[in-house]
Amino acid sequence: MKMNHSILSVLAWLAVAMGVALPASGADPKPVPSTSWKLVEPLGLREPAEFDTLTYNIFQQYVPSAYSPAFAITGNQTSEAINMVYMDREPMSRFFFNDAKSFWIPSAEKVRFYNTAIPMSQLSYTTGGGREIAQDWFRFLFSGNISPKAQVAVNFSYPYSKGSYNNQASKGILWGIEGSYLGDRYEMQAFLNAYNMINKENGGITDDLYITDPAKLQGGISKINPRTIPTNLNAAHSRIRGNELSLNQRYKVGFWHTERDSVTDSIVRRTYVPVSSFIWTFDYADGRHRFSNSNGSDEDFWENHYFSTDLTKDVTRYSAVRNTLGVSLLEGFNKYAKAGLAAFITHEARRYYQTADTMPLSGPDRPATLTPYPLAERMAHRGSEQLVYVGAQLTKQQGLTFNYDATARLGIAGAAAGEVYADGGITTRIRMLGDTVSLRAYGKFANQTAPYLMNNYVSNHFIWQNDFGKTRRLRLGGTLTIPHTGTRIGAAVENVQNHIYFNSAGMPVQNGGSVQVVSARLDQNLRWKALNWRNTIIYQTSSNQDVIPLPQLAVYSNLFLQFKVAHVLLVQMGVDVDWYTRYYAPSYQPATMSFCNQKEVKCGNYPFMNAYVDFKLSRARFFVLFSHVNQGLLGNNDYFAVPHYPLNPRRFQMGVTVDFIN
Repeated sequence: MKMNHSILSVLAWLAVAMGVALPASGADPKPVPSTSWKLVEPLGLREPAEFDTLTYNIFQQYVPSAYSPAFAITGNQTSEAINMVYMDREPMSRFFFNDAKSFWIPSAEKVRFYNTAIPMSQLSYTTGGGREIAQDWFRFLFSGNISPKAQVAVNFSYPYSKGSYNNQASKGILWGIEGSYLGDRYEMQAFLNAYNMINKENGGITDDLYITDPAKLQGGISKINPRTIPTNLNAAHSRIRGNELSLNQRYKVGFWHTERDSVTDSIVRRTYVPVSSFIWTFDYADGRHRFSNSNGSDEDFWENHYFSTDLTKDVTRYSAVRNTLGVSLLEGFNKYAKAGLAAFITHEARRYYQTADTMPLSGPDRPATLTPYPLAERMAHRGSEQLVYVGAQLTKQQGLTFNYDATARLGIAGAAAGEVYADGGITTRIRMLGDTVSLRAYGKFANQTAPYLMNNYVSNHFIWQNDFGKTRRLRLGGTLTIPHTGTRIGAAVENVQNHIYFNSAGMPVQNGGSVQVVSARLDQNLRWKALNWRNTIIYQTSSNQDVIPLPQLAVYSNLFLQFKVAHVLLVQMGVDVDWYTRYYAPSYQPATMSFCNQKEVKCGNYPFMNAYVDFKLSRARFFVLFSHVNQGLLGNNDYFAVPHYPLNPRRFQMGVTVDFIN
């Protein structure tokens, strides 16, 4: 059997990378970045972040269904998905099309800044499957310091997958630039993210029996090529693209502290001690969603057609400009300044553009084949919002024993009037059993206006005009981490009033009551010599499964051996599994890239297993993987995470990541 070109390329690159990564005889590898951090909104506080040099489960980010123990995904790499672990799920965003792709596209929360004495680069490439179902992902990161106080970084990512099933291909180009200057008086942190992702939409397979019992459809023949399974759509595409620009600037006011030699009275060191700072943060974001379908026969997939029964070309765009001005008293400028305190004001302008509806609303000029227009008047295809907030922030980041943070924001004008958002947390560390036990309690409250597009939307297949009220959320929770025993315990409860969701018809609706979600989580790592067993068990319950459907129990388990060969090659070899209980999983609507509640099909109670070997040699990390290794061997072949969208079948994959220190 011939090995495809991609695998040969990886093997060649792997050989080169291993040679490049090996240090000179007797030398130790250069260190990873001395500091790495991420920004905390809205005033650009810095929070420490780890640089990706871990060996553990390096393969996992390339298994589409492995993002969480309960992940509803339409199957393919970088395709649409929703996290069914509720406490890890973000609320609906202002541009809801991005929500289904939020796991793959860049965002402010994912941006990392680095301060390195030596420039560094990271290259990563993975591949899998044969020519017809190839799945590749190339990533690149570079960061270097211009001076001890200034740095710049660039990153690039190109995922490409043809998909295991028909009309399922996806690809994207994602890139970003980050930079910072941390001076004594002036600080600047800025980044630009850009993404452009496209995927074919197949609407799911036409009959689930092709997966669960193919012999019933094929006259007793049980084997089937996934590429021969018919799909509901054949010429539909979704594309999202957008940009995100952020510029955070801070000017610090303070005094110089001079240290002198006690003998010579000469100046040893002068240090600038900031007391207060003035902050300006500028944010710009835009997004564009396009859904097209050029096959007239595919249009039978939808019930409604408001523009055309033969062709769909929906376009929705938005842009947002936000300015935040703040002033703060800084933590630690003297022994009495135990915390940092800041106040801020924010103004944001949002604009929305939708598909222009030019068809007559009624009368003889409106084609009889079109669905009657659902509104009394034509909906405007443009809209805008002005929002003004005031807020305050209290933080204690210094010290290891006791830290806290709290941010509150109140909407005072425009569409934000009456909005309230507050969150905070307290972290304490206690010495126990020769180690440090960490305990964190947190809370969040939000009373937020419904996103503009939930109240106003127009397209070929869906038109709605709503007057949804504010959604209120209150979440309380805590986590206990015991490193000595490898234990992490978490619990949380959330109450949601006026929750907005998509119903089985693909239309947004608002629940008038309250829904409570209670969750408990245990992460337990066990080890005996080279044998490791890591487990995550999540219990969650929803008081109204019709509004917020959730699997009650989700489990991730990873059993592996970890050892070194010749004292230089680190090996992790094992099998992991995701499993969750059956529930009415949300269906997927390709025209709006939304997940919709339904009560017809249950998914779950299927173990998805991967057999893998991870390696680390100096600064090279690489893996080989059999994803979904249990297909046809263990389980009932009901491997659907979303109704009518089967998960990827068994697939061989491999990849390499190399960290270069120049």
